[in-house]
Amino acid sequence: MRLPRKLMLLGSGELGKEFTIAAQRLGNHVIAVDRYANAPAMQVADECEVISMLSGEDLERVVAKHQPDYIIPEIEAIRTEKLAEFEQRGITVIPTAKATDYTMNRDRIRELAHQELGVRTAKYAYATTLEAMLSISESIGFPNVVKPVMSSSGKGQSVVNSAAEVEAAWNYAIDGSRGDSHKVIIEEFIKFEIEITLLTIKQLNAPTIFCPPIGHRQERGDYQESWQPAEITPEQLLAAQAIATTVTDALGGAGIFGVEFFITADEVIFSELSPRPHDTGMVTLISQNLNEFELHLRAILGLPIPNIIQFAPSASAVILASKTAQSIYFTGVDAAMNVPDVDIRLFGKPDSRPYRRMGVALAKAETTELARAKAIAAASKIVIVDR
Repeated sequence: MRLPRKLMLLGSGELGKEFTIAAQRLGNHVIAVDRYANAPAMQVADECEVISMLSGEDLERVVAKHQPDYIIPEIEAIRTEKLAEFEQRGITVIPTAKATDYTMNRDRIRELAHQELGVRTAKYAYATTLEAMLSISESIGFPNVVKPVMSSSGKGQSVVNSAAEVEAAWNYAIDGSRGDSHKVIIEEFIKFEIEITLLTIKQLNAPTIFCPPIGHRQERGDYQESWQPAEITPEQLLAAQAIATTVTDALGGAGIFGVEFFITADEVIFSELSPRPHDTGMVTLISQNLNEFELHLRAILGLPIPNIIQFAPSASAVILASKTAQSIYFTGVDAAMNVPDVDIRLFGKPDSRPYRRMGVALAKAETTELARAKAIAAASKIVIVDR
């Protein structure tokens, strides 16, 4: 493998920032692209571009300008058909242009898993109108879960408990949709014991490997805390690994995949998949010898991954904004970090809005319960102040 390489990130949030840091440690050149200036990854990248990634013309322009070796999508709102064109010109798209197109849309990845691969998923159907959504909701039954087919970080997702809540859920899903899609997915509500992310590393010239499973808790469809290892049985872990291997093999390419599962008393049920580092995987910034961003980079470049070692039970807890502000600063960082085996990441987002992730607290301890308590306590000490 020849280094350095030129990597173009399409999407430059906090996950892209950590990936950029990992890439630059091996001397690579990173171009960070996003829809707004001074996005987190732009603050550490070699170059940056502000464009609409839904514009094929804008994508064409920046790719022609920089001539990257790799294009690495980090968000859903991308004109994915352009990625196939770039791939045909010899640029490597991570994991592949086809896989990116599948995973940017919940309908395509769900149909691949359920219809083509025979993987157990929640019962589901799609709606493009409020009237269709009402009919489907009544057929699937209440409660059910409604999501835009294209969104990120849980935007537009809600639980619908009765027919009276359908219209509000429809409006919320459409408002939270990324791109130009006006299509929602209605899913059976799964009564799970735990929801996990299985970080699945698909390598170029070596077998697929896995990080220890990560448990996580969500609110408003967005992750609030995660912990590693998740407490599941060896049989459940083997079942999840088999499903993750089946789906990622069908998608192809190389890189890390965040594969989400519902774990019930009797079943391991495929939920969703992201073809990149996962927000719940930020716990690996403190838990492992190689974090998810370093693993993603190594898999992309075909570099060896001799082992993955977990140091101790670990947890992450998000630091959320509570209001809209155009200029902010943080207090309480010293108090949060004044605890052994606690670390803080502030993402450098230039402004805030309610429930926006602004940082994450990380902790290690003797047990996952203690690590979770430490991470939550540390996050609670951070105060976001409007200048």
